Amino acid sequence: MNQDWILQKKETRRTFSRSTWVPLRASINDEKGDCKYTGHVGEYFGCGSVAFPPEHREIAEKASWSDIGIGCTPQPYAYEDGYYSTIEQYQWNDKEPIGIHLVFEHPQPLVGGTLWVLNPDLVVALRLIKEGNNWVRPEENFVVVAREVLDDKGEQRLIEIKREFLLDYLAARNLSLRLSYYRQRVENVPTLENSEYADLEDHKEERDDGRYELLIRNLNDVFGGSWAMFRAWRTDVDEEEDAPVMGPETNENTDYESSEGNKSGYDGIRVEGEFWRDEWIDHQSISKRVRGDADTNSPQFIVETDSTRIASSELNNEDVGRWLWFRSSIVNELLGLRGFSLEWYTAETGSIHSTSGYRIHFGINSADFITVYAYDIARLPSWEQHLWAAHNAVPEGKVSSELLDSQVKAQPASTHAVEELLFEVMGMLENGFKQEFNVSLFSHDLDRSEALKKISRFESKDQASLLRLAKEIVRVFSDRLNVKELRTLSTHANKDKLGSNKLLEDILSQKVGDDTARKVFGPIVGAYDMRVGDAHPTSSKIREALELAEIDNENSFLRQGQQLISNVGQSIWWIGKMMFEKPKK
Repeated sequence: MNQDWILQKKETRRTFSRSTWVPLRASINDEKGDCKYTGHVGEYFGCGSVAFPPEHREIAEKASWSDIGIGCTPQPYAYEDGYYSTIEQYQWNDKEPIGIHLVFEHPQPLVGGTLWVLNPDLVVALRLIKEGNNWVRPEENFVVVAREVLDDKGEQRLIEIKREFLLDYLAARNLSLRLSYYRQRVENVPTLENSEYADLEDHKEERDDGRYELLIRNLNDVFGGSWAMFRAWRTDVDEEEDAPVMGPETNENTDYESSEGNKSGYDGIRVEGEFWRDEWIDHQSISKRVRGDADTNSPQFIVETDSTRIASSELNNEDVGRWLWFRSSIVNELLGLRGFSLEWYTAETGSIHSTSGYRIHFGINSADFITVYAYDIARLPSWEQHLWAAHNAVPEGKVSSELLDSQVKAQPASTHAVEELLFEVMGMLENGFKQEFNVSLFSHDLDRSEALKKISRFESKDQASLLRLAKEIVRVFSDRLNVKELRTLSTHANKDKLGSNKLLEDILSQKVGDDTARKVFGPIVGAYDMRVGDAHPTSSKIREALELAEIDNENSFLRQGQQLISNVGQSIWWIGKMMFEKPKK
């Protein structure tokens, strides 16, 4: 180590009032070697905290390490006269509560140790859930708000919270947090003269609103010295009695012994630097999450064809009468976040389910832009608005006609999204196989909500992503086909060598003939060949695969993706219709 390390000058300049994370309670000890001998290096950080309302700030200014530091144990207490102090209360004197604990202590007498508990009011107010060692806020993309650090024995050593969320909570309760912390650094060296600390001397100083002290002592002075022991015992107990009773203690029925000595042999020098500081974390009178204060940092959105922008706060009105345009890439970005999902309403409209609890009703217009009623975006939490704002575009292609049908004409279109239809026809075909042949068409079930995130026209942004979309379609249909059961139904001479698609095609050909079956399977086979093209993007077969899947390459890639999903879905529908529909009389 060196002088900078022991003097802690860099560390004392840093304050938690400007840090991202603020410790609420800490007792972290990192040491190497035996503290009584040379070679030992140790570092300790301890912190306690209490939140105070403004009316008690003057008294709280007196609270320091011995009052609110790690030695302060937040626990409930019942007085004999009936007064009860809850675990949340910090008392300056008995029955004089002036502050609030944000971390509680819960002794575990049977299992050992002490559990630190983050104040449930803070947890519920910020709507947090515990995941592993973190408290996360699902409404904001499961951001980590608070976290705990455990030692190698599983004991809690630190609970800290992101300052942004702490300030929100403090503002809602009109509290200021007072921290009191202590940092110690120690190194035991053989001699001072031959160490990094040769020119240092004991000293105390006021520094960076705290107090620093350097102590240089012989190890023998710290751990050695004289000792004395005194032992006293009773002599009047008859161990043979069935129920012995001791009388009052006297000189005649007691005896004692004493011993003393001196312990030494601790060679070396202990160099120890200590720093204490008390610090206030004051809120900024804004509580967007707990109290619902207006967000002054909300973005602006393009509302006119000349790129005119209007602040989100002005659009946050149900009667605003405006729509906003966004690039379709916003859908995949949102679906990539944990907890977001996509639901389709019609062929060109649907909604994004947000972790904040809102459903953003959108439509796809003729220019492949996402159009949304402005109020639906303006009412979202600020962090979500900023995501949408990054994909905001100048109006082009008018508002989605099917969105207007729903929001203006109050007459939603009776169309259906190809994504939903694909899963519907797969389910219909599966049911047909179960009824007709009493076998399971698919080898396993799907998580439909998760599958819809990947099988979506929005996944198709260029040829490479179109080919990946084909791979996902093959994965949910062809790769799931129950090959074992299909082979039992097939009459093909080489059925043991056929793949899933060929087996299903052979079963269909038994009903409609080889040529018709081959034509019906064209888009499915095309999608399968496109999947191969994804693995070998330079393959000359990609063009033939697109033609087999009946993809019009004159369309935008978004529409090509939509067409691919639609064509495969129609093929699956025709398979079921031709295989299971009863002939009309």
